[in-house]
Amino acid sequence: MNLVEDYRTVRGCTVALAAPLSVEDQMIQSMPDASSTKWHLAHTTWFFETFVLSPHVAGYRPVDERYAFLFNSYYEGVGPQLPRTRRGQLSRPSLAEVHDYRRRVDAAVERCIDRRLGGEVSSGVAATIELGLHHEQQHQELLLTDVKHALGQQPLRPAYLAAPASPALPAPTPGPARFRRFDAGVVSIGHPGGGFAFDNEGPPHRHFLEPFALAERPVTAAEYLAFMRDGGYARAELWLSDGWRRVQSEQWRAPLYWEEREGAWELYTLRGVRPVDPAETVAHVSYFEADAFARWAGARLPTEEEWEHAASSAPLAGHFADAGRFHPGTAADGTFGDVWQWTQSAYLAYPGYRAPAGPIGEYNGKFMSGQMVLRGGSCLTPAGHIRATYRNFFPPEARWQMSGIRLARDA
Repeated sequence: MNLVEDYRTVRGCTVALAAPLSVEDQMIQSMPDASSTKWHLAHTTWFFETFVLSPHVAGYRPVDERYAFLFNSYYEGVGPQLPRTRRGQLSRPSLAEVHDYRRRVDAAVERCIDRRLGGEVSSGVAATIELGLHHEQQHQELLLTDVKHALGQQPLRPAYLAAPASPALPAPTPGPARFRRFDAGVVSIGHPGGGFAFDNEGPPHRHFLEPFALAERPVTAAEYLAFMRDGGYARAELWLSDGWRRVQSEQWRAPLYWEEREGAWELYTLRGVRPVDPAETVAHVSYFEADAFARWAGARLPTEEEWEHAASSAPLAGHFADAGRFHPGTAADGTFGDVWQWTQSAYLAYPGYRAPAGPIGEYNGKFMSGQMVLRGGSCLTPAGHIRATYRNFFPPEARWQMSGIRLARDA
């Protein structure tokens, strides 16, 4: 591992993802749960300045003392922060100043690596830089989902990227999903060490599973359309109580970004509006929708332990962000990529979990309430960022993330 090379690669990828956007695009915050692209660019830089440079480089002075307030996300141990709902109001600093901030911090981090580590991963400083790079990869995915929401809410529904000059021919719709059966037994859950993992992926522990079966592919748009046509959004018996309230109050009748025109469904993608492809993996559904669909299908959502046990021997292959498609592909057998898959597991601490000391300990642990776990990565996730033990989490009503469904059954 070459830390300087990895640092340059990840930081350069974030800038490249922002490049297709106008200055105006990069300032938009379309809802409280999203952030502007400019804020993502600045916040990921603030992370390295705050947790690497300030504590570990003697005499380091921040580029601008005010950025500590503007670009701190939620680290109470570091200091106060701008309310999340106001991130889109930051016309200053300018986008050019944010890019200058990135360049100056990048130069300082690279000097820090050369001076303290000799280019080798061998200290707590290196571990913090590595955490910062994985943190930035998370923000690369958030940047794309937030941009999609910002552009997709506009009347013109502009594309982030141009559509391919020669669109691929529609693939045949997959047949019924096959289910793989797993026997009962005690399994090991959690990251075993020997490589990077977030703190919430451990400690490893034993877990007993009853026999179960897991679908070998995620749910397709065609299958979800059948749920819709069978009155899925109008049948209260399929829904959890909180989900049914959302259906009524927010008038859900299809996944986010779907719109019916003259009896046909189309959807907004990062490459513009196009018809729904029945063969593709359905995306942008909430936990509530995933759970209702599973109940309609005579199945259920997997627990995160079931999912991880099934994924532990699966290849890390699938549609990821590196391909530049930025949209789920044709639903095919496979465990990773395309869409994050909702599980029925609440996001809670594993047995023996202790959050790290200091402000870094706020990264994951304090969010272990009111969230559900998703697994597997998506078409917006960097390929090198995912693993079988990775635990993503969002509130059950969240739809703007690239989230989908994989079914499970009791065996």
